Amino acid sequence: MTTLAAPTHLRENPFRIAQDQLDRVAEAFAIDQNLVNVLRQCKKAVVVSIPVVMDDGLIRTFDGYRVTHNIARGPSKGGIRYHPDVTLDEVKSLAMWMTWKCALMNIPFGGAKGGVVCDPKRLSQAELQKMTRRYTSEIINEIGPEKDIPAPDVGTDPAVMAWIFDTYSMNKGHSVLGVVTGKPLNVGGSLGRLEATSRGALYCIREALRKQSRPMADTAFAIQGFGNVGSFLAKFLAEEGARVVAVSDSRGGVYDANGLDVSAVLAHKQETGSLEGLRGVDSVTNEELLLVDCDVLAPCALEQVITSDNADRIKAKIICEGANGPTTPAADDILEDRGVLVLPDILANAGGVVVSYFEWVQGLQEYFWKENEVNARLNDIMTRAFNETWHTYEQRGTSMRLSAYGIAVQRVAEATMTRGLYP
Repeated sequence: MTTLAAPTHLRENPFRIAQDQLDRVAEAFAIDQNLVNVLRQCKKAVVVSIPVVMDDGLIRTFDGYRVTHNIARGPSKGGIRYHPDVTLDEVKSLAMWMTWKCALMNIPFGGAKGGVVCDPKRLSQAELQKMTRRYTSEIINEIGPEKDIPAPDVGTDPAVMAWIFDTYSMNKGHSVLGVVTGKPLNVGGSLGRLEATSRGALYCIREALRKQSRPMADTAFAIQGFGNVGSFLAKFLAEEGARVVAVSDSRGGVYDANGLDVSAVLAHKQETGSLEGLRGVDSVTNEELLLVDCDVLAPCALEQVITSDNADRIKAKIICEGANGPTTPAADDILEDRGVLVLPDILANAGGVVVSYFEWVQGLQEYFWKENEVNARLNDIMTRAFNETWHTYEQRGTSMRLSAYGIAVQRVAEATMTRGLYP
């Protein structure tokens, strides 16, 4: 029997960053310190061991987590991440950010997150399914449609959600559609959910450019991360007439100052599983992509890629955070001093949780919407949240991040005050 240990790519403790962000918001918006003391901590963190019989007959154990940050505004909601660098503090920070994200979107959820320390790319489909089902069994008392609703995140997809849904339902004795979101369409998923995070980011970018009286056409974009979020964002931007000059996946990226043929890039990625080997373009590393000449940079991969080491060399004038926590606080200060407009994660990538909310509602009602209805309602919520954040940004003369977090934290604080502390 072997146990996997997790390396870490994180330069700074992400939960401490999340707590520091909360402290800055509390000071700027004069939030009662007693409430801050409650909101700085996660309500619950569960650590589980996941033994799995591998294809070669050996038993390997994986560490798994499920964290609930806050439920003042409703049941907790948050993705499950499969990645070799997952840590408990990372999951706690992501759970806290999810609380603020749901509050900023004004949907009735609190924040949660889950993770398993593994490399899903190195697991067979059978191993992945067995690990997922055992992980679900270990956290089964923590999740439920009125309690805590998981969803996909880095390294997980609709197939993983289907296994969680089935495992939970088998234990309950009947199908429970609302236990997870991001499911395949044929088992209660929602139209538009797969592309929702990218579509929400597109709506935010569109509004930001409109505020600056800039056209989408020929605006140059660089996208770090070419998974679900980055690939769909590139596709949508190309359809809008934007010029996507660089994209990258975990192995590296491609660059063309005149604009990439996004359809060809998508086809190559689909055929080979990588961006490597694409002809007629220049190769760039993930680090180099962040510094290419572009108008808008969209980090859509992992946390802490924009730091004090590279923030002063970023050429983009707008950063759209498709990933959670891609910018460190020190980098934030540098970017703000340089006049770079940062569309923060809890705003820019909230499209996924908004349509997850739609899927949850549809599952509870067992009545499903048309895709144009889903996208129209997503547009309404994202645009409203953007404009509320922009209004605070202009009114207070502060950053978009502080404005977004300020709105969100105040809503959660007000809900906490209204409910009171038990007992």
